[in-house]
Amino acid sequence: MEKDPKYPIGKYEAQTFSELQKKKWLADIQFLPNELEQSIENLDEAQLHTPYRNGGWTVHQLVHHLADSHMNSFIRFKLALTEENPTIKPYEENAWSETADVTKEPINVSITLLYALHKRWLTLLQNMSDADFEKTLFNPQRRGQLTLWEMLGIYAWHGKHHVAHIKTLKENKGW
Repeated sequence: MEKDPKYPIGKYEAQTFSELQKKKWLADIQFLPNELEQSIENLDEAQLHTPYRNGGWTVHQLVHHLADSHMNSFIRFKLALTEENPTIKPYEENAWSETADVTKEPINVSITLLYALHKRWLTLLQNMSDADFEKTLFNPQRRGQLTLWEMLGIYAWHGKHHVAHIKTLKENKGW
C-alpha cells in the first residue's frame, strides 16, 4: 500500500492519558532531534531543496519548520503552566518558511537548536504533574481549548510526521 504523501504516518489520533502513553510521547520528544538528523544524513544540497511532495515544502524548509514549530510549542507549554488558559498566538507557517533565517541558514543551525530545545522541553515535561497535563490553552485557529496532554500528543506526532516526510521522499527517490 502506497503511503499518503501528505500524511505518511496517518493523521494525529488523540489518546487518553496513561503513564505508558506518556512514556511513549516523552521518548518521541527526546529522540526527535537524533531521528531528524539521521533522516537527512548524506543528503546533498539539491536533495535538501527537493519538496517532499508536489506542492510541499523542501527538506530544508521542513527542518527549519520543526525548529520554529517546536519553539512555539515549548513557549505555549510554559504559558499554560504559568497562566490561566492563555490564548496562544497563531503564526503563518508558510510565510515563516520563506523568511531569511530559513532561506539563508543551513539546516544544521536548526538541528542544533532542536537538540537544545528538546533537552529543555523534556526536562519540563518530565517534571510536570498529572494535573499539569490537564491545564489548558486557547487556540484561536482551532477555536477551542487544548490540554497540555493533547499538546504533548500533537507534538510527539508532529516530529514523527515530518521525519516520515523525509524518509518517504528518500524511499521514493531511491536516495
